[in-house]
Amino acid sequence: MSTLTIVILVANGIGIALLFYLLSIYNRLVKLRNRFKNAFAQIEVQLQRRYDLIPNLVETAKGYMKHERETLEAVIQARNQAMTAMKQMEANPGDLVATQALVGAEGALMGALGRLFALAEAYPDLKANQTIMQLSEELTSTENKVAFARQAFNDAVMEYNTDRESFPDMIIANTFAFKEAALLDLETPEARQAPAVSFT
Repeated sequence: MSTLTIVILVANGIGIALLFYLLSIYNRLVKLRNRFKNAFAQIEVQLQRRYDLIPNLVETAKGYMKHERETLEAVIQARNQAMTAMKQMEANPGDLVATQALVGAEGALMGALGRLFALAEAYPDLKANQTIMQLSEELTSTENKVAFARQAFNDAVMEYNTDRESFPDMIIANTFAFKEAALLDLETPEARQAPAVSFT
């Protein structure tokens, strides 16, 4: 075998090894992107559960809070806006604009729910209602699940972004348009706290 043949075989071997290495980087980035998308799907399940509980809560409260129509309507409107924002983020989890819209809508919903629960304190019969107590327990449980799911999402996004920004992964990421994913972070101290849902 001539020296030229050996050089060509070595060069081909190096080229094939490099190709497999680049493919492994691409596949890892795809896996990490899918992981944070799946993590958002877990958030979505919990948010949808909460959104489904809210109309029942409002409907039950209507019977007792006849003069608080504006507050009840504000809760439903905030819920609908949050659902719309969640659906927009579902189409592209990690997108900065969609994430900011969801954070804003969730903050408005938490504020509206907080006002509802504050007003409910003035209605002793409402506070004693079994349906309201059960719904408040379910909401509290759901808020905890949302917090855990959000943490898992943020962990997955951070791992994806770290790989995406590391060398040589960044070359593949930029070549194949692996965009930076945004963390789902609540920006205001008020929004960071789950609404108080205790009627006891």
